[in-house]
Amino acid sequence: LRRWLGIELIAVSGVERLVAAFGGALAVWVLYLVSQWALEGRAAMFMVASMGATSLLLFAVPHGPLSQPWSVIMGQVGSAIIGVTCAKYIPQPAVAAGCAVGLTIAMMHTCKCIHPPGGATALTAVIGGESVRQLGYAFVVTPVLVNVAIVLILGIAINGLFPWRRYPAAWNRMSRKPAPVPSGPTHEEIVAAIRSIDSFVDINEADLTLLAQRLSRRNTVK
Repeated sequence: LRRWLGIELIAVSGVERLVAAFGGALAVWVLYLVSQWALEGRAAMFMVASMGATSLLLFAVPHGPLSQPWSVIMGQVGSAIIGVTCAKYIPQPAVAAGCAVGLTIAMMHTCKCIHPPGGATALTAVIGGESVRQLGYAFVVTPVLVNVAIVLILGIAINGLFPWRRYPAAWNRMSRKPAPVPSGPTHEEIVAAIRSIDSFVDINEADLTLLAQRLSRRNTVK
């Protein structure tokens, strides 16, 4: 039942949970104020919902591909552009909403920037109401790009305070790294293995390599 429901079996420490909760709370508080200033009514609430999901990824899954800067920037900004375009040129709201999300998914796969909250941003541009329609493509800049900049700055600053976290993932600041072992997989082998699954895998290459090295060391000790 656990396997079918997809319940995560790996628990994190209490400190890790507190850091994630604090970072997410601080980010959403700031983003709420920015969205309320830039938009009115339900449009602001839609935008906060989208950026709240982005904040969750940055602070609860800081090492994951979905959370990295390129995914956040292009995933949000590209989705906003697509959503505004669909809202402007497709008169039927239901069709515009469907096209906005479908094109957003295609764009994310093409540009390698899978970021689920972007789907909500694209929808906001279509169903966000008169205040969003009046903004037009300015919606892409304020509040979307402004909120993206804020959440990325907060993500770098807060995650950077803790040595076991690294954001962006390229800034590997873990205090102890296992030495590479001959039996560890190469970059080409890792890429080939991921591609063989033919589905998006939400773990970065560095973490995969680290896990493989630790397992190899354990087997070597045995």
